[in-house]
Amino acid sequence: MEKYYLAVDIGASSGRHILGTVKDGNMVLEEIYRFENGMKRMGERLCWDVESLFAEIKEGMKACKKLGKIPVSMGIDTWAVDFVLLDREGKLLSEAVGYRDDRTKGMDEEVYKTIPLLSLYERTGIQKQIFNTIYQLMAVKKQTPEHLKEAETFLMIPDYFHYLLTGVKKQEYTNATTTQLVSPETGTWDYDLIQSLGLPEGLFLPLSMPGTLAGGLAPQIIEEVGFDCQVVLPATHDTASAVMAVPVVPGGSMEDLLYISSGTWSLMGTELLKADCSVKSMEANFTNEGGYDYRYRYLKNIMGLWMIQSVRKELSRQGEEYSFAQLCDMASRESISSLVDCNDSVFLAPESMIQAVREYCRNHNQQEPKTPGEISAVIYNSLAVCYEKTIKELESITGKTYPAIHVVGGGSQAEYLNQLTADMTGRTVYAGPGEATAIGNLLAQMLSFHEFDDLKQAREGVYRSFAVKEYRPQKGKK
Repeated sequence: MEKYYLAVDIGASSGRHILGTVKDGNMVLEEIYRFENGMKRMGERLCWDVESLFAEIKEGMKACKKLGKIPVSMGIDTWAVDFVLLDREGKLLSEAVGYRDDRTKGMDEEVYKTIPLLSLYERTGIQKQIFNTIYQLMAVKKQTPEHLKEAETFLMIPDYFHYLLTGVKKQEYTNATTTQLVSPETGTWDYDLIQSLGLPEGLFLPLSMPGTLAGGLAPQIIEEVGFDCQVVLPATHDTASAVMAVPVVPGGSMEDLLYISSGTWSLMGTELLKADCSVKSMEANFTNEGGYDYRYRYLKNIMGLWMIQSVRKELSRQGEEYSFAQLCDMASRESISSLVDCNDSVFLAPESMIQAVREYCRNHNQQEPKTPGEISAVIYNSLAVCYEKTIKELESITGKTYPAIHVVGGGSQAEYLNQLTADMTGRTVYAGPGEATAIGNLLAQMLSFHEFDDLKQAREGVYRSFAVKEYRPQKGKK
């Protein structure tokens, strides 16, 4: 009898339910449900509709029942940094505000009144991003302090969904590290830091590692979806799950892997066994996020395909419909040489991404892109240049040489960008698997049920199970 596992992978723009099983040491996937997601304006804030998302989670579970494929376990991963506060009855105290909301404006300076940026990095190893949880919590403290007074529990978004499923409150490690409130030395909350910031220590529960059993489904959930199963914590930060799925050639080494988890964001880096919290690392804006088995995801956040996703939506509103493949094809035919800094804050949440790209080029005395093909070319070329710069910084800091790049996630299907990256960096690019986050989610569950002996064997299984496409640098293309 086949043993099924269910990954619920929720990204910033969509979510999906994927069933996985292991046959003869290989993983087999089946997508059974998909739904839309996105921040919504709720009053003055950009928020996540967590009630709607949880309803979609349950609808996907019902799809398992209809198929007669009941999972032995399930787990949920999402994006990072966002959270909810619950009162003593386990109810939400406010909407789930999203990371693109502007409530954190000026909150970095409020934090630095207590702890300077350098000391904060040395203490946590997490790069500064104005939407990090630490700044969001400072915004709550300054703007709605009554919520902190009334709150009993702090839960990251996937932790909240697991709580709704089981009635058990667990705080998972990998996502918790993105709060900038976890010590890489102890692997748990930095309670001294939390206390010094004036945040209630009691909100923060002991951290649980990926693979931890949260419990069975609550009775009301069993009645609603028609079955019971175990809820196992995956690496609930989607990038942590994606990195778990970076393939390893059977018999090869897990060390010195260079990856890009490519989606709305491009997360580019390697894995370290010990966090690098040095000044040099901070100045290069690298972060030390927690990974499976206390491996550190040493990476840089790059704006990623958010820019091209935004352009595509904007063109659609104007009546011009293009697929991503079409935008890639048009971009490949252009010769425009203009570049933008993908990490510039002007691209975080502009009213018009097209105008933001054009204005950046104009303000930097470069040719202004006019057509959808030129705009796409500027974005894709800029991403490849950013990847090249990041590799040089990474090699300078680690003292290692990385001969190849593994691109995983939805962006691994962007063939034009993959070839650009190979040409620009002079390295072979291995693209795939595309559903890396869901695969990593499933791996954590499968490891918990002993389908694989360890992470290395699981990654070798990924290599065997899924197509990986190779892109070699083309001479004279850089």
